[in-house]
Amino acid sequence: MDVIDYSLSFISGNHPDNSPRLWVESRCRLIDDRSGTSEDYVQTGSCKSEDTFGEQHLFQEDNFDFMAIFGPADELVFRRKAYLNDNYRTIYPAGRLWPPMSFDYVQPPVVTELITNAQIRAATHGNLPLVSQTEIWNDQTGLRAIIEFPIKSMNIHNGKDLYQVDTGPVLFPDLENRKQKFVETVKLAYVAFNAPHSADFVCEVPTPIAEGGREVCRIYHFSQRHRLAAKNRIYCLGEPPASCSGVSDPGPKTCV
Repeated sequence: MDVIDYSLSFISGNHPDNSPRLWVESRCRLIDDRSGTSEDYVQTGSCKSEDTFGEQHLFQEDNFDFMAIFGPADELVFRRKAYLNDNYRTIYPAGRLWPPMSFDYVQPPVVTELITNAQIRAATHGNLPLVSQTEIWNDQTGLRAIIEFPIKSMNIHNGKDLYQVDTGPVLFPDLENRKQKFVETVKLAYVAFNAPHSADFVCEVPTPIAEGGREVCRIYHFSQRHRLAAKNRIYCLGEPPASCSGVSDPGPKTCV
């Protein structure tokens, strides 16, 4: 999956009543190793429920977070209110929201894969844009997924030569289920990792709120944790740090 420049990549609608431009916040490629097919799903940035083009009081009173997911056959909208609302997720056929949609991905002219912790630290301190691809899989179902996202939060420990990614939300697919569609089971999650071989996820799910040992309500919150074997790849966009050198072959450069 070719890395994109998330600062320049958008999804745009062309509906006569509203032609929005939505920032691409993450992508997920679902791969079926049994059939040899794959599908890409794109998550946009969040906004708030609004009276679009109103004259005043632009935010709705019963406000909710709005986030759209676009796939080849379906569109998924998350609407998160302060309470456990029934329409938290709504599935539409593709092209339903703001037809026709254009997917404008920009590939950076220089992409460097960072191999060592020292190279990751150097790129972080150099203020280079960082993009990660986290690949997960399920051997029983034959499903894989590559979750790609810009790294918005990075932790660095120079003395111990350590890094830790903590970023979200991203799309967390259910690779144990071949019967239901992606949009029926996918969750929003944050991802964290500090090594190339595993990743932790915390997913948004109905979560009980207790007072005095008694459950008083439930809300949607990031509380469901998963730790999975993974292949984590980190790329920097633009010229690589001084500790990296390019290769003459086309495609991403590799730090050596």
